[in-house]
Parts: sequence; structure tokens; C-alpha cells
Amino acid sequence: MRAMTSRDPSDEIRVLIVDDSLYMRRTLRKMLESHPRITVIDEARDGVEGVAKCISLNPDVMVLDIEMPKMDGLSVLREIMTKRPLPVVMFSSLTQRGSKITMEALSMGAVDFVPKPVSRSLVPQVAQELCEKVIQASGAKLRVQRIRLRHETERAKKRKSSNGKASVDTLVVIGSSTGGPQALEEIIPNLPPDLPAAIIVCQHMPRGFTASLAQRLDMLSALKVREAADGDILEPGLVLVAPGGYHLRIDKPPGDKHDVYHVYLDEGNAVHGVKPSVDVTLFDAGPLFKHKLMVVILTGMGFDGAKGAWAARKAGAKVICQDRETSVIWGMPKACYEAGGCETLVPLDDIAGTIVDFCNNRRHS
Repeated sequence: MRAMTSRDPSDEIRVLIVDDSLYMRRTLRKMLESHPRITVIDEARDGVEGVAKCISLNPDVMVLDIEMPKMDGLSVLREIMTKRPLPVVMFSSLTQRGSKITMEALSMGAVDFVPKPVSRSLVPQVAQELCEKVIQASGAKLRVQRIRLRHETERAKKRKSSNGKASVDTLVVIGSSTGGPQALEEIIPNLPPDLPAAIIVCQHMPRGFTASLAQRLDMLSALKVREAADGDILEPGLVLVAPGGYHLRIDKPPGDKHDVYHVYLDEGNAVHGVKPSVDVTLFDAGPLFKHKLMVVILTGMGFDGAKGAWAARKAGAKVICQDRETSVIWGMPKACYEAGGCETLVPLDDIAGTIVDFCNNRRHS
């Protein structure tokens, strides 16, 4: 189910806050109303009140806590995505439990999330991020997926057995930001277990959340998915998710005659304000893999990936971008397309098949 919100950049954005903490509701109101475009129209003290006020007040965006009495954040999200879909920004803790639930929320249709500040000194930084994401969310396209049942997500996986490290001939690099987790759930689980390529995912997320993203994709997929660690080796049928707070770099040992490539984690400065940056990964991958590389730029704000994709294409790589109609935020794909880095705009539902075709053609060439 898709819905599109079209709004003028100067329009007022009406926000409903749903959080059981009086202190946090007051803090969120102060954060949001520091921006001239945002108006907090009301607050809800629990999930039941949140659903009722959402239906009666018709806000543009909801800012939603996860752990609440009577009805938790996931239950609220399930209700409103059924009865009255609207853009939702989750306000999540950085705990392991919080990050896993956040991944579920993004899968269910939440547009984005903001980690709760762990100290008062971080409140101004979080306030800026929250306002930016609420504004982004107000113009986002919603893609509401059916809720996966637990027995479906925990099904036995028929994976191709691996006898240790293998050389890799083909690499797929996927870059994504806002709306990315949901898009990745439409792509990675639809790839076959014997895919003759390694995959790297660079999703803009802070530390602690990329591990939960990798675990969730692994649970849903026939491919093996894990958060990348320093020194990992690229393998066919293995998906490595770049950890939040690091750029994922690729290297091939000097003099190595086999197609064995190592990844390492770079804690250097953020690029385009993000870390991991898909541009950083692509500037390594392009010269190493050339025509054996496929680049996929998915939904997200900003222009990360545009320069790296352009350079990779010049080196021989195939580059595709998610199309406007299926992107939550058509920022990164648009920047790549307008920079001349992209060959084709592809609907989300067709991206997995396009990846499979590229990899199979590489195998038979």
C-alpha cells in the first residue's frame, strides 16, 4: 500500500507527540517548536490515546515512543498504518532491545527514527536531527508492508553450505538512507542463496542499530547477512552491513593472484555528514572490481553515493537507482541520476531481479 504526501516547503507541519514520560513530552515539544515550520498540535500519554488522537486530529507527522503502557509503540504503529497511515518518526533508545524494535518499526512503515539523548549535553544535537527528520518525513511517500508473522521470519533457511573463505568475482554495493531498511527488506530476502556475488550494504545509521538491521535481514533471508567486522573477507552469498560509525573500506593484499578481498573499518571523519558513506566504499570498489561491480542507490536524503557511483560507472560498473515513485525520499537516487552516475531507474519491486540478472550474466560471461 502506498500513499504520497505532497507539501509545499513553506507549509506548517502539524505534529502529534506520543510518549508516556511527561518530561520527555515537554522536551520533545520544546525541541520541535524551536523550528518555525513545526507546530505540536497535541500530546498523548500512552498508545491508546495516541491512536485516538491520530484519528481525530489528523496530524501530518507522529513522533512515537517505543515502550509505553497500555499499548506499546509497535502496536500503535500497526493500528495507525491500518486505520490512518501517516509519516511516523520513532524516538528510540540506544539499547540493544531498543535497536531491534526500531528495525521492526521501520519494517512496519515508520519513516525514520531518532535515538534518545543519553545526556543533557546532547539535547541540542538531537533537537536539530529530530526537526530535520520530521520535516523530511512530512514529505515522504509511505510504503506500508504487510506485517510478517514470526513463524514466517524464523523459517528454516536452505542455505548453500560454505567450506570457508572463497574468492569472489562479482560485488554488489547498495547505498541507502531514509526508507532504506524497508527497501532492503524487499531486496535482500528475494535474492537466492547461491547468488554468485558478495554484497555490501551501506545504510546511514548510528552505532548499535546496524547490527540489529543485519540480524533482521539475516532472519528474513536465504543469504547470510551480518554486520561487517574489521578484516572480514568478501564471499559469494554473504551480505556485509557496514557498521554505524565507520566507513567500510575494501582492499586486496599486494601480490595476491586470487580474487580475495578484505574489508576494514575506517573511523575517519564523516563524509557528507554520514558514516558509513557509500561514496567511500565505492571509491575503493570501483578500481578493484571495474565491470564486475554493480551499484544500487536506494531511497534516502542527500547526495551520498552520487560521486562514487559516477566514478564506478566510468570504471565499468553497472549503476542503477531506485525510481522516484517507490522511494520514500528521492534524494540520493536523484542526485546520482542527475550527476550522470546512473544508467537506469528501477522500481523497488524489480531491483532484486535486476541484481540476480547482473550476477548470472557475469557468471556466464
